[in-house]
Parts: sequence; structure tokens; C-alpha cells
Amino acid sequence: MFKVSKITLVSCALMTAVALGACSGGSDSTTTSTTPPKNVIFFLGDGMGMTTLTAARIYSVGEDGELTIDTLPETGFVKTFSNDAQVTDSAPSMAAYMTGVKMNNEVISMTSNTQAYDTKGVAYTSGRDSKCPASGNGSNVPTVLELAIANGMSTGVVTTARLTHATPAATYSHICNRNAENDIASQAVPGNKNFNSALGTGVDVLLGGDSTYWRPVGAVAAAPTLGRTDKADLVKDMQTVGYTFVSDVSGLNSFTPGANKKLFGLFDQGVAQGHMSYEADRDPSKEPSLAQMTKKAIDILSKNSNGYFLMIEGGRIDHALHDTNAYRALTDTIAFDDAIKVALDNVDLSKTLIVVTADHDHTMAFNGYPSLGNNILGKADNYVNVKKGTPALSSGDKLPYTTLVFGNGSGATRLSTRADLTSIDTTTKDFNQEYGVQFAGSVGFETHGGGDVMLFSTGAGNAGFKGTIDNTKVYGLIKSAFGF
Repeated sequence: MFKVSKITLVSCALMTAVALGACSGGSDSTTTSTTPPKNVIFFLGDGMGMTTLTAARIYSVGEDGELTIDTLPETGFVKTFSNDAQVTDSAPSMAAYMTGVKMNNEVISMTSNTQAYDTKGVAYTSGRDSKCPASGNGSNVPTVLELAIANGMSTGVVTTARLTHATPAATYSHICNRNAENDIASQAVPGNKNFNSALGTGVDVLLGGDSTYWRPVGAVAAAPTLGRTDKADLVKDMQTVGYTFVSDVSGLNSFTPGANKKLFGLFDQGVAQGHMSYEADRDPSKEPSLAQMTKKAIDILSKNSNGYFLMIEGGRIDHALHDTNAYRALTDTIAFDDAIKVALDNVDLSKTLIVVTADHDHTMAFNGYPSLGNNILGKADNYVNVKKGTPALSSGDKLPYTTLVFGNGSGATRLSTRADLTSIDTTTKDFNQEYGVQFAGSVGFETHGGGDVMLFSTGAGNAGFKGTIDNTKVYGLIKSAFGF
């Protein structure tokens, strides 16, 4: 194993699978390892395609800089298509990582024949509740988290999205349609009639957003019309079975890890959708960062001598991209990278495997010929301009354009009816990038992309995480590394 230069690291992202083995390197502290890990930490940047990663690097440390993720020694590419679509949604893509099974869009951790819709195209949901058939529509498939529990290990799920959102849900629940989030929540609660018995006594650490899927209607002051239709208070139920509940950064910080102590946290201060705040908007006196939650989860789970499995999601990268809002997408990607650094600083890599990837791409593109050092969020200049920083103009309408644009979206910045951006500051956090194909709505309707995503790994058992592989194969690599 050898350390490669920054130039080599950038080149690796463009090389074929055959050559990727030679690109392993970049970290001074670890090498490729076949030693079985005691612990596995799986990082998932939701929607974090290669363009997002590149743009975040430039925004944070410049073209020649390195994010923490860039220093991980094994790299590869992951194919993300689902069982029924070229472009996946988060449910089957994350479930593929967790179960090794290709499933249909919107299905969570069930067999490939499971349908999210009936034969008339009607979703198997009623509001937030499930209408999945009791039989005849697929069956559950075991997740890595469930296998870890079966082997006496501790487990944790940490996300900046709703704790019942598709990515975290794919680790601990099974359901035919991801939108039945009331049922997903109840599957995590020991003693509930819907409890997923494969979770044993329950997941040890659950941290994320949205109280309304866990509380009855009217119980959450910020969202008085939302809540569980069955009137159950799952937060109280979790406390009854031994969980400590926290709802702000103070509560998180005050929790003292100990043997057999379980932590349940819901952080949704002032966010309408119930997700945690974007990093750009987070109040650090109220809401923990993803890095802070990562550190606490590791401290708790490491108390188990049998080891642990921990999933950590940067969930809001995806949401900013859906809004064609590059600023928040990049700042949340950097926050995700900060959490990776915290993990590296707090684990023994001779005993711990760290895997980092994304579930799917988005349609954000990096375009024009901007000069080196041009603000990645700004208007594109041109490297041949006499005066650096002079905006380049399109050859059609003779208007400036941003370096980052989207293939599709919604709202007021459609490329075919372009605004004159000359006097507009495109680097602010509320600017929505321009896009091509238009969908209905204000913002939030940009789609996922079907491109491959990057795979990074380091630590014990990381040797196989390279090449171009299907997302289902990542499950096999984790399972094999664990020795399950």
C-alpha cells in the first residue's frame, strides 16, 4: 500500500474499475485490510452524487484540497438502479445495501416481488398509515442491523432526516410502502403490536427527526394537526421499556453512556417537515450536529464487548438537491464529512470497518469553463477572459449563468425562461439554481439521477470495497467482513 498524491486522488474518480485497485491510498493511518472487524460504521450521504462531492470539496477546501472522505484508502463505484426503475428512490437503494436484495421503488427491506402500489396504481397507504396486504405481497428479508443483533452486538441508527424516513427505516423495519411512517415508527418500539421481533430488545441508539410519527395528534405544539391516528404515544412507550428520551443538544450531551443503556432522540426544532435543520440553519444551542450525534452513538455502542453496527445518514443533502439549492446541499455534505472525521478520530481502525457511500445521484451538473478559484456557487466566468471573474455569457440569450445547474426542477429559475442574474447574488443560501426540464410546484421537485455513486472504505475488513459493483453486493461485503 502506498500514499498517493492529491492529483492521483482526483484522477481515481475517473478511472475504470480495473484500475481502481491501484488508487487505494491517501490515508496515512490505515492500509487495505482483510482482518475481520469487530465494529462496522456505515455512512450514507443521501443523494450525494459525484458532482455534489466535487462541488463540496471545492467550496470547503478548494480544487486541490481534500475532504476527510477523500483520504479513505479504498474506493469504488456503485450501481444504484432498483428492481423496477433505472432511477431509484432511497427506499430500495438503502435496502439493497442493508439486505442484498433488489426491490421495487418505495419498498423497504422486503423481497423483490413486493409491490408498493396495487394493480390500479394506488399506493398501499392511507395517509401515514400502512394498507400493505397481510399476505401475498412479498415478505421480510433480514437486514445487517438485525444480523448484528442476532450476534449479540449493539446497534445504532443516526440521521438528520426523519427517523422514519426511507434510509434509516431500511435498517430496522420492513414495509411495502415507505410512506407508511406511522407503522415504521411502531416497528421500532418493543412491546408494540407491530414491533419487529428481529430487533431483540430494540435498537440501542435511535437519533433523528420528527416527533409527529411517535406522538398522538395534537401532542406536538409545532404541528398540532399532525400525529398518530392510533393515539399511541410511542415516546412514552420507549421510555417505559428503558430508553432515555432526549429532544435537544443539552439532553444529548447530558446522557452518560453505560452498559445496557439505550438512547432515543428526536430533534425537530422549527422544521415543518419534521427533519432536523439544514446545517446552514441549525441553532447549535438547540440542535446537535451530525458529528455530535455520531460521537455520542460511538461512545454508547462501544460499551458492548461484542461490537456494534452503526448507520449514520446525512439525510438533508438530498432534500436541498430536490430544492435545487446548492448552498445547503454543499454545507450539509461538509457536515456529513465532519461526522466521518469524528468517527475516524474516535475508533480503532484495526477493529472497525468504516464504509461511506450514497444511495443515489441527483441531476446537478458542473458546467461551463470557470477559471480555477471561481466561487463554485457563483456565476461561471471563463478561463480565457482577460479579467478573471467576469461572468461568461450564454451564446443564446447573452446572460450569465451559474456553474452549478440542474437537469430538472420546479420554481422560478427554469433555464428556458431565464432571469438576468447579473445583479443577483447566487452564492446566498436561499438561491435556487437554474434547471432545464420543468415540473409542477414551487421548489422541491427535482428528481434523483441514475448515475453511479462513489464507495469509500477504511479500517478492518475493507479490502473488498472496490471496483464497480451493484449496490446489493455491498451487503455481502459487510456480512462477509463481519463473518456472519
